[in-house]
Parts: sequence; structure tokens; C-alpha cells
Amino acid sequence: MPVTPQISIRDLTRADKPEWQSLWAAYISFYKTALTPQMYDLAFERLLGKDENECQGLLATIDNKPVGLAHTLTHRHGWFEDRVVYLQDLFSAPEFRGKGIGRALIEEVYRRADIAGTPKVYWLTAKDNTGARRLYDTIASETDFIKYQRPPFKK
Repeated sequence: MPVTPQISIRDLTRADKPEWQSLWAAYISFYKTALTPQMYDLAFERLLGKDENECQGLLATIDNKPVGLAHTLTHRHGWFEDRVVYLQDLFSAPEFRGKGIGRALIEEVYRRADIAGTPKVYWLTAKDNTGARRLYDTIASETDFIKYQRPPFKK
């Protein structure tokens, strides 16, 4: 019988930068995008900040090895009195997929949101992200909304 690995979820720390950067680079690549080294540095600094209006970072570890990440942003919403939590980034290292990393990260986001009095949590994913969507369908409700965004600004 296979042994289920013990997953721990914790706040991101300054010492985590190399492992975080490796995970985030894989996430950024998964979504067929690229960032400058300066953007990696800026994003990491934002994730470490204590400003409640900035992003916060979590790491999933197995045997103290970072194997997944989650980035959240808590913000006001025009329809609700309470603030809401946007799960901006969620990633599990490919070699650890199917081992409960994503579920553990989402459940920790839910737990922290409940404690903070911000129980509404939402996120977006690509339509073709079928592996992740199988998990999301068990832990959240799909909405009828479709995302639109402004095209890139042309000077």
C-alpha cells in the first residue's frame, strides 16, 4: 500500500527565495509567460510584506522540501461588507502532482480566510487546465463568469 506523504503548509520566508523562485518559474512557464528577474524580485518582496493589501505567500513542503506554492490577495469587494480572498497563484511541482499538494494549499487558504473573517475565496484557471479543474470541482463551485481584460496598451 502506498504511503501518503506528510504535507506541511507554512508562510513563505526570506530563506525560501531559491526554492520559491524555482517553483514560481515553473508555474509561470506552465502559463506560457515570462517575467524579468526584476519582476521575480519584486513579487517575492511583496509576498514577504506584512501589508494586508499586498499578496501573501504560502509554501507546501514534504520533508522540509518546498513542493508547492500559493499566493493570495485579500481585498475589498463592492458586493460584500467583508473583504474577500483572491487565490492568485497555485502550483504543485509536477513530480508531486496527485499527492494532495493543491488540496492542502487550498484548504489552508480556506482555514486562514475563516480565521480572518474573510470566508469568500475565489480564483481563476485556464479552461484547459483539466488536471487542476478535477481538484477544483471537488473543493469549490465553478461560476458562470468569464474573464475579460484590456488588450495590451500600445504607445
